[in-house]
Amino acid sequence: MRFPLALTVKIASHIVKHKIARTPKFAMVLQLEPLHTCNLTCTGCGRIREYSTNLKDMVPLEQCLGAATECDAPMVSICGGEPLIYPKIEELIAGLHEQGRVIYVCTNGVFMRKKMRDYLSAVYTPAMEPKLQRLLKEQLITEKEAEAIRKAEGAAKTKVVIRPSKWMYWNVHVDGLEYTHDLIVEREGVFKECIAAIKMAKILGYQTATNTTVYKETDVQELEDMFKYLSSLEVDGHTISPGYDYDAAKKDMAKRLGRDPKEFFLTREMTRQKFAKIQEWGKMFTIFGTPVYQEFLAGKRELTCTAWAIPTYNVRGWKAPCYLMTDGHYGGYQEMLGNVKWENYGVVDGKARDPRCENCMVHCGYDPSGALGTNYQAGDNWKNFAYNFGSKPKPVAASVELEKRAYNGTTIGKGHLAEAKAAINSPRAAMNGAQSVFQRKGHHDHDEAGLDTTQRDEVLAKLDAAKKTEVKAE
Repeated sequence: MRFPLALTVKIASHIVKHKIARTPKFAMVLQLEPLHTCNLTCTGCGRIREYSTNLKDMVPLEQCLGAATECDAPMVSICGGEPLIYPKIEELIAGLHEQGRVIYVCTNGVFMRKKMRDYLSAVYTPAMEPKLQRLLKEQLITEKEAEAIRKAEGAAKTKVVIRPSKWMYWNVHVDGLEYTHDLIVEREGVFKECIAAIKMAKILGYQTATNTTVYKETDVQELEDMFKYLSSLEVDGHTISPGYDYDAAKKDMAKRLGRDPKEFFLTREMTRQKFAKIQEWGKMFTIFGTPVYQEFLAGKRELTCTAWAIPTYNVRGWKAPCYLMTDGHYGGYQEMLGNVKWENYGVVDGKARDPRCENCMVHCGYDPSGALGTNYQAGDNWKNFAYNFGSKPKPVAASVELEKRAYNGTTIGKGHLAEAKAAINSPRAAMNGAQSVFQRKGHHDHDEAGLDTTQRDEVLAKLDAAKKTEVKAE
């Protein structure tokens, strides 16, 4: 099967139950944001700007679990912010397990290996030594970390930890191969850490998935190479969605990065062009989402937005109307369902009911539409059934060539800060017309996405200082 039977049956049973009861609107996936604090400032993410006054706030554990019970979605996507920063993340996952939810931990991957070392410390016995030796051999843990795992006792042994489970996925943010991903997350080395975390997770028996957002400058061939590389690592599935110009992201790009959002985000027509091969990818790789949604992304049909099926709960309550747009927050799930005028949102027959919805084709609005049959066409049910219960695509064979294509950035000295660093080492070369690190000849470069990090600022400050020093010397 393409997806685990137990998970598929759980989701299908949930839909059938509500269809029989004629429930007009019900939750499929809860987007749970226990906090908005993050260790990265990804280009295209508006969360930090939208909730800038709430970055230190956190949803209490009991409230998080209460939200899951209240909407009773069979799946919970724990996002944020970076959820692994949440102090009670282990207890939250354990509580959702007790409720019988399917859990996706949407993480940038930076803290994953730490959480998995905590798990190893809690459960280590000599019988686990072969796995520990493999982790050491693949340089996924250090000798010092391995020894700490072996000698763990007391609090480390009794700590609540994130254990492998058929009901949980690590859902790692990967927006391209090394150069592109590090650029979008605005920090070099993150791609390498993501891959290390994924490798470690697979060795330890965790289910892993990735989520990718596609932007205007995203190269389609790079996406396919990314899926091939992740497939060679035996990643269990992938979510992919177009990036569109929702308000918070537009404001972040204009104010923080000084860029025109039109240069970065996709229009509806651009989305169809970028996703022209999505159905082919769906056959080659384990793409999450219905084939009906894939047809929609490829421009072969229309769907009506069903954002109510993927509600968001965060530090301010139930966010409406959707994960990306905010017109209000509500104290209760049913209150939100009843008070939001859902008919005022989305695109119908090619016309946007709300101008902010014009370019949106994202999965949190339209993927459930394919599962719920809101724009049913003959054969849709069979398509969904065949896709879910069909055979899982075989992993792509690992190869040196795939590895080389994946590590095309800082690993080989070609990260997005490489030129600036080289210029610092050669101030005269920089003065004599060294190409800017934020621009390529002849076209806009990914770097123009607006890398605005301390790392970049420090490099540029040193470069500027070096230029001034050489001018004085002359």
